[in-house]
Amino acid sequence: MMDQRSEQAAAATAGDELRAGWAELLEPRYALTTLMLCIGVALYAFNGFLVSTVLPSAVAELDGASLISWSLSLYLAASIVAGACAALLKMRYGARATLVGAAIIFLGGTLIAGTASDMPTMLGGRLLQGFGEGLVAALCYALIPDMFPERLVPKVFGVEAGVWAAAAFGGPVAAGLLTEHVSWRMAFHVNLPIILLFLALAVLIAPKRETGAAPRPLRLPGLRLIILSFALGAVMLAAIAGTISASAALIIASALAILLLIRIDRRSGASSILPTAAFSTSGLPGLTLWIVFLMAVAQATSSVYLVFALQNLFGFSPTLAGAIGALMAICWSVSAILVAHVSGVGQQRQTLWAGPMLQVVGLICILIGISGGWLAAIIAGQIFIGSGFGISWAFISQTSMMATPATERDKTSALLPTLQSTGFAIGGALCGFAANAGGLAEQSSGDAVRQPLTFAFLAAVAWAIPAVAAGWRAMRRSSSRS
Repeated sequence: MMDQRSEQAAAATAGDELRAGWAELLEPRYALTTLMLCIGVALYAFNGFLVSTVLPSAVAELDGASLISWSLSLYLAASIVAGACAALLKMRYGARATLVGAAIIFLGGTLIAGTASDMPTMLGGRLLQGFGEGLVAALCYALIPDMFPERLVPKVFGVEAGVWAAAAFGGPVAAGLLTEHVSWRMAFHVNLPIILLFLALAVLIAPKRETGAAPRPLRLPGLRLIILSFALGAVMLAAIAGTISASAALIIASALAILLLIRIDRRSGASSILPTAAFSTSGLPGLTLWIVFLMAVAQATSSVYLVFALQNLFGFSPTLAGAIGALMAICWSVSAILVAHVSGVGQQRQTLWAGPMLQVVGLICILIGISGGWLAAIIAGQIFIGSGFGISWAFISQTSMMATPATERDKTSALLPTLQSTGFAIGGALCGFAANAGGLAEQSSGDAVRQPLTFAFLAAVAWAIPAVAAGWRAMRRSSSRS
């Protein structure tokens, strides 16, 4: 009788776990935490869309057209380096102090960029923005498994996907209106009240260092950060190198530097910036990290060239081309919200390979659409890709976090957004290399760009296919752990 009652109680508890509702995120114990994490994501998302829209006006006033690409490159590099340090800083100072410091750095960078009188000052502000926001994004990911039960994690990612969709549409519109009717500087300053709200929430609810825990000595991995910075610098220079051979040499140098970084980090013990199983192909944490990285590398081609292709091959206006480009983000958000209630373990496992597979199908559709001039194929590709990310991203991230030993979970969680940014940076260089190898440098407009862009999207498909293989293997590994 006792065994039967115990089984009934366990079944009831399991049923409660599976019936987690969206409203639970708005209950007093989770509402402010959800708001804080969403604002952290919003800062990253809106800042990216706002700045990319106002930069042409800013560089025109500051006479900095030759340095426009560095505004994104420095921001991205700084955010990646900061993300690599996030777990160590959280362990040493606690989440609250680290988040407050990151928000202050981001606030300072925003003020500098928004009041800059020349382009070097603008770039300095962007560098600080990148470092601060890299820490914020990494720590917001790291806090998800700390501050929410496992059953709510997919719903948290679903809400954050909605924030991204709002940023994809609202960011450019808001930036355009502010630039046209007020000033491009206001697009930076509009972030200020949001940053201050995030700062207040971080002070109120972000967890401190564990009570009674002895502070761990902070040993910043100086050599590894230098190697990482070199790797990022090399791959970003590869995207603008004058010749194919120079681009190839820089990409190879970047790859070798990253391999050296991983090798050194694995020998660093407690001061490592990567989890022990990072990029292993034999364990579940390593496989899920490979999926995150490869999907980002493949997706970079669409981020760089899709709107360009729509304008040059179909004659679309920037607004219409941008709307089709944003379709992926909308499908990502909608599908993420729809699957967030999925509680069956078997269904969640299936998304580990189904999401990457949909990305492959979508990229093939875009490839066909560009090579054959079929707009419907491109739109279908955007829908497939967005749906692929939407159905899988939360479960890939959750699987990666939960499969990692508790002692390294902070490192894995903080690595996820950092690895995604790294994938986009490397993917941007690789797609630029593929397009230039196809002749884009010589044919920069009109129908002549069709062949180079076909080369670029063919390379994207090649990067996406290994993500499917990693997802399939991760699904099998997840099944064997049950």
